[in-house]
Amino acid sequence: MAGNSVSIKSGSQRVKHSLTARYLKLAVLIIVAGNIYPLIYLRQNFEVSILESFGITSQQLSQNYAMLGALYMITYLPSGWLADRVAPRILMSLSLLCAGLLGVWFSTFPSFAATQIIFAGWGIAAGLTFWAALIKATNLLANTNEQGRFFGALDGGRGLIEAILATIAVTMFAYYSQTLEQNTSQALQKVIWLYVTMMLVMAPIAFLALSDNQENSTAPKTQVRSPNYKRDIKEIASKPELWLCAICILTGYQLFWATYSFSAYMQNHFGLTAVAVGTITVAKLWMRPIGAAAAGFAGDFLHREKVLSCLLLASSAALASLIVLPTNSGAGVLLSIILFIGLLTYSVRGIFWSTLESCHISDHVKGLAIGIISLIGYSPDLYLPLLSGYLLEAYPEKTGYMIYFSIIAMMGVAGAAAAWQLKRIADRQ
Repeated sequence: MAGNSVSIKSGSQRVKHSLTARYLKLAVLIIVAGNIYPLIYLRQNFEVSILESFGITSQQLSQNYAMLGALYMITYLPSGWLADRVAPRILMSLSLLCAGLLGVWFSTFPSFAATQIIFAGWGIAAGLTFWAALIKATNLLANTNEQGRFFGALDGGRGLIEAILATIAVTMFAYYSQTLEQNTSQALQKVIWLYVTMMLVMAPIAFLALSDNQENSTAPKTQVRSPNYKRDIKEIASKPELWLCAICILTGYQLFWATYSFSAYMQNHFGLTAVAVGTITVAKLWMRPIGAAAAGFAGDFLHREKVLSCLLLASSAALASLIVLPTNSGAGVLLSIILFIGLLTYSVRGIFWSTLESCHISDHVKGLAIGIISLIGYSPDLYLPLLSGYLLEAYPEKTGYMIYFSIIAMMGVAGAAAAWQLKRIADRQ
């Protein structure tokens, strides 16, 4: 209650479970995280099929994702507040249940107005009750010198789950659409059912497997003042490291967001079929466990901010190479570039949250700090769908994609500079 003091453990008193127990909890977090987002971002592999099945335009789909991003923005701070007070198993299982039930409705291919309601529900389920709880739980499970590998394992592991599910989904889509000669809507419905089933199965598992409190109840506790939202935000916002961390995540997430456009880009401008595009984008997903895990370990044994800076520069250069690639390039060349971009962007995602450790945030307000960083770092969910939709409408053919990718690549260079500055601050400390 607001009028009482609360007991917390200090930032140095981390979880002291056995190594096996910590990795088992991490495994549960990985599986849970790997199941909630694939259906929400189904456009990554099936954008053209979604437009055809729902009878909507690319701009309408972009509007749905912009609204999804807006809800993320609204819920990030409350999500951090919840993560400091409610058990992760409750928040995450509730998120999976709600997202899965909305997916059942989505599988009926309702009207555009109905899809807006569905995306709004997904925004609340994946934002308010899920995100900050996941990040804080992972941060507290890892020791100071394990942040890179734990976050790398989280992102790489959930990427592995998503890649397995996507491989099954694309195989199912090809089987139903080509072998059984069902129409696009019928084949896509089977894919949606796959993702819905996985979320509804994982909801009770998350509730039973995760503990009520990720902190070690035997650790010595310290009395602190009653929670004060305004004071806590002021304390967190006074740290320049937090803003540099947010810039790193912002620019790294933009580079990842650019990959969402690869499906339509390849199909519309390189003449590939929907199945060929789906195969390439699924192959890209398999780069995630490799890149994220490798970057995580490299960050722990070298320097996480230094590694992140180099990865942001390399990702920006790789994206720029896709801009100048001729449209008559062979599928092999295109596949190689897409896989390389995927490897780099997933490496960035695997390590950028480990920079939270360099911000030196107290554990009792860490959820709130995660909310603030997420509010900035994931703001591309709000404006990039609108930007890409506008550019592709205003500049037809390949020009719109060239401008879009160029903007994101230049921002990636700025992110590399922010990561390097954060490294300098960390070195001084």
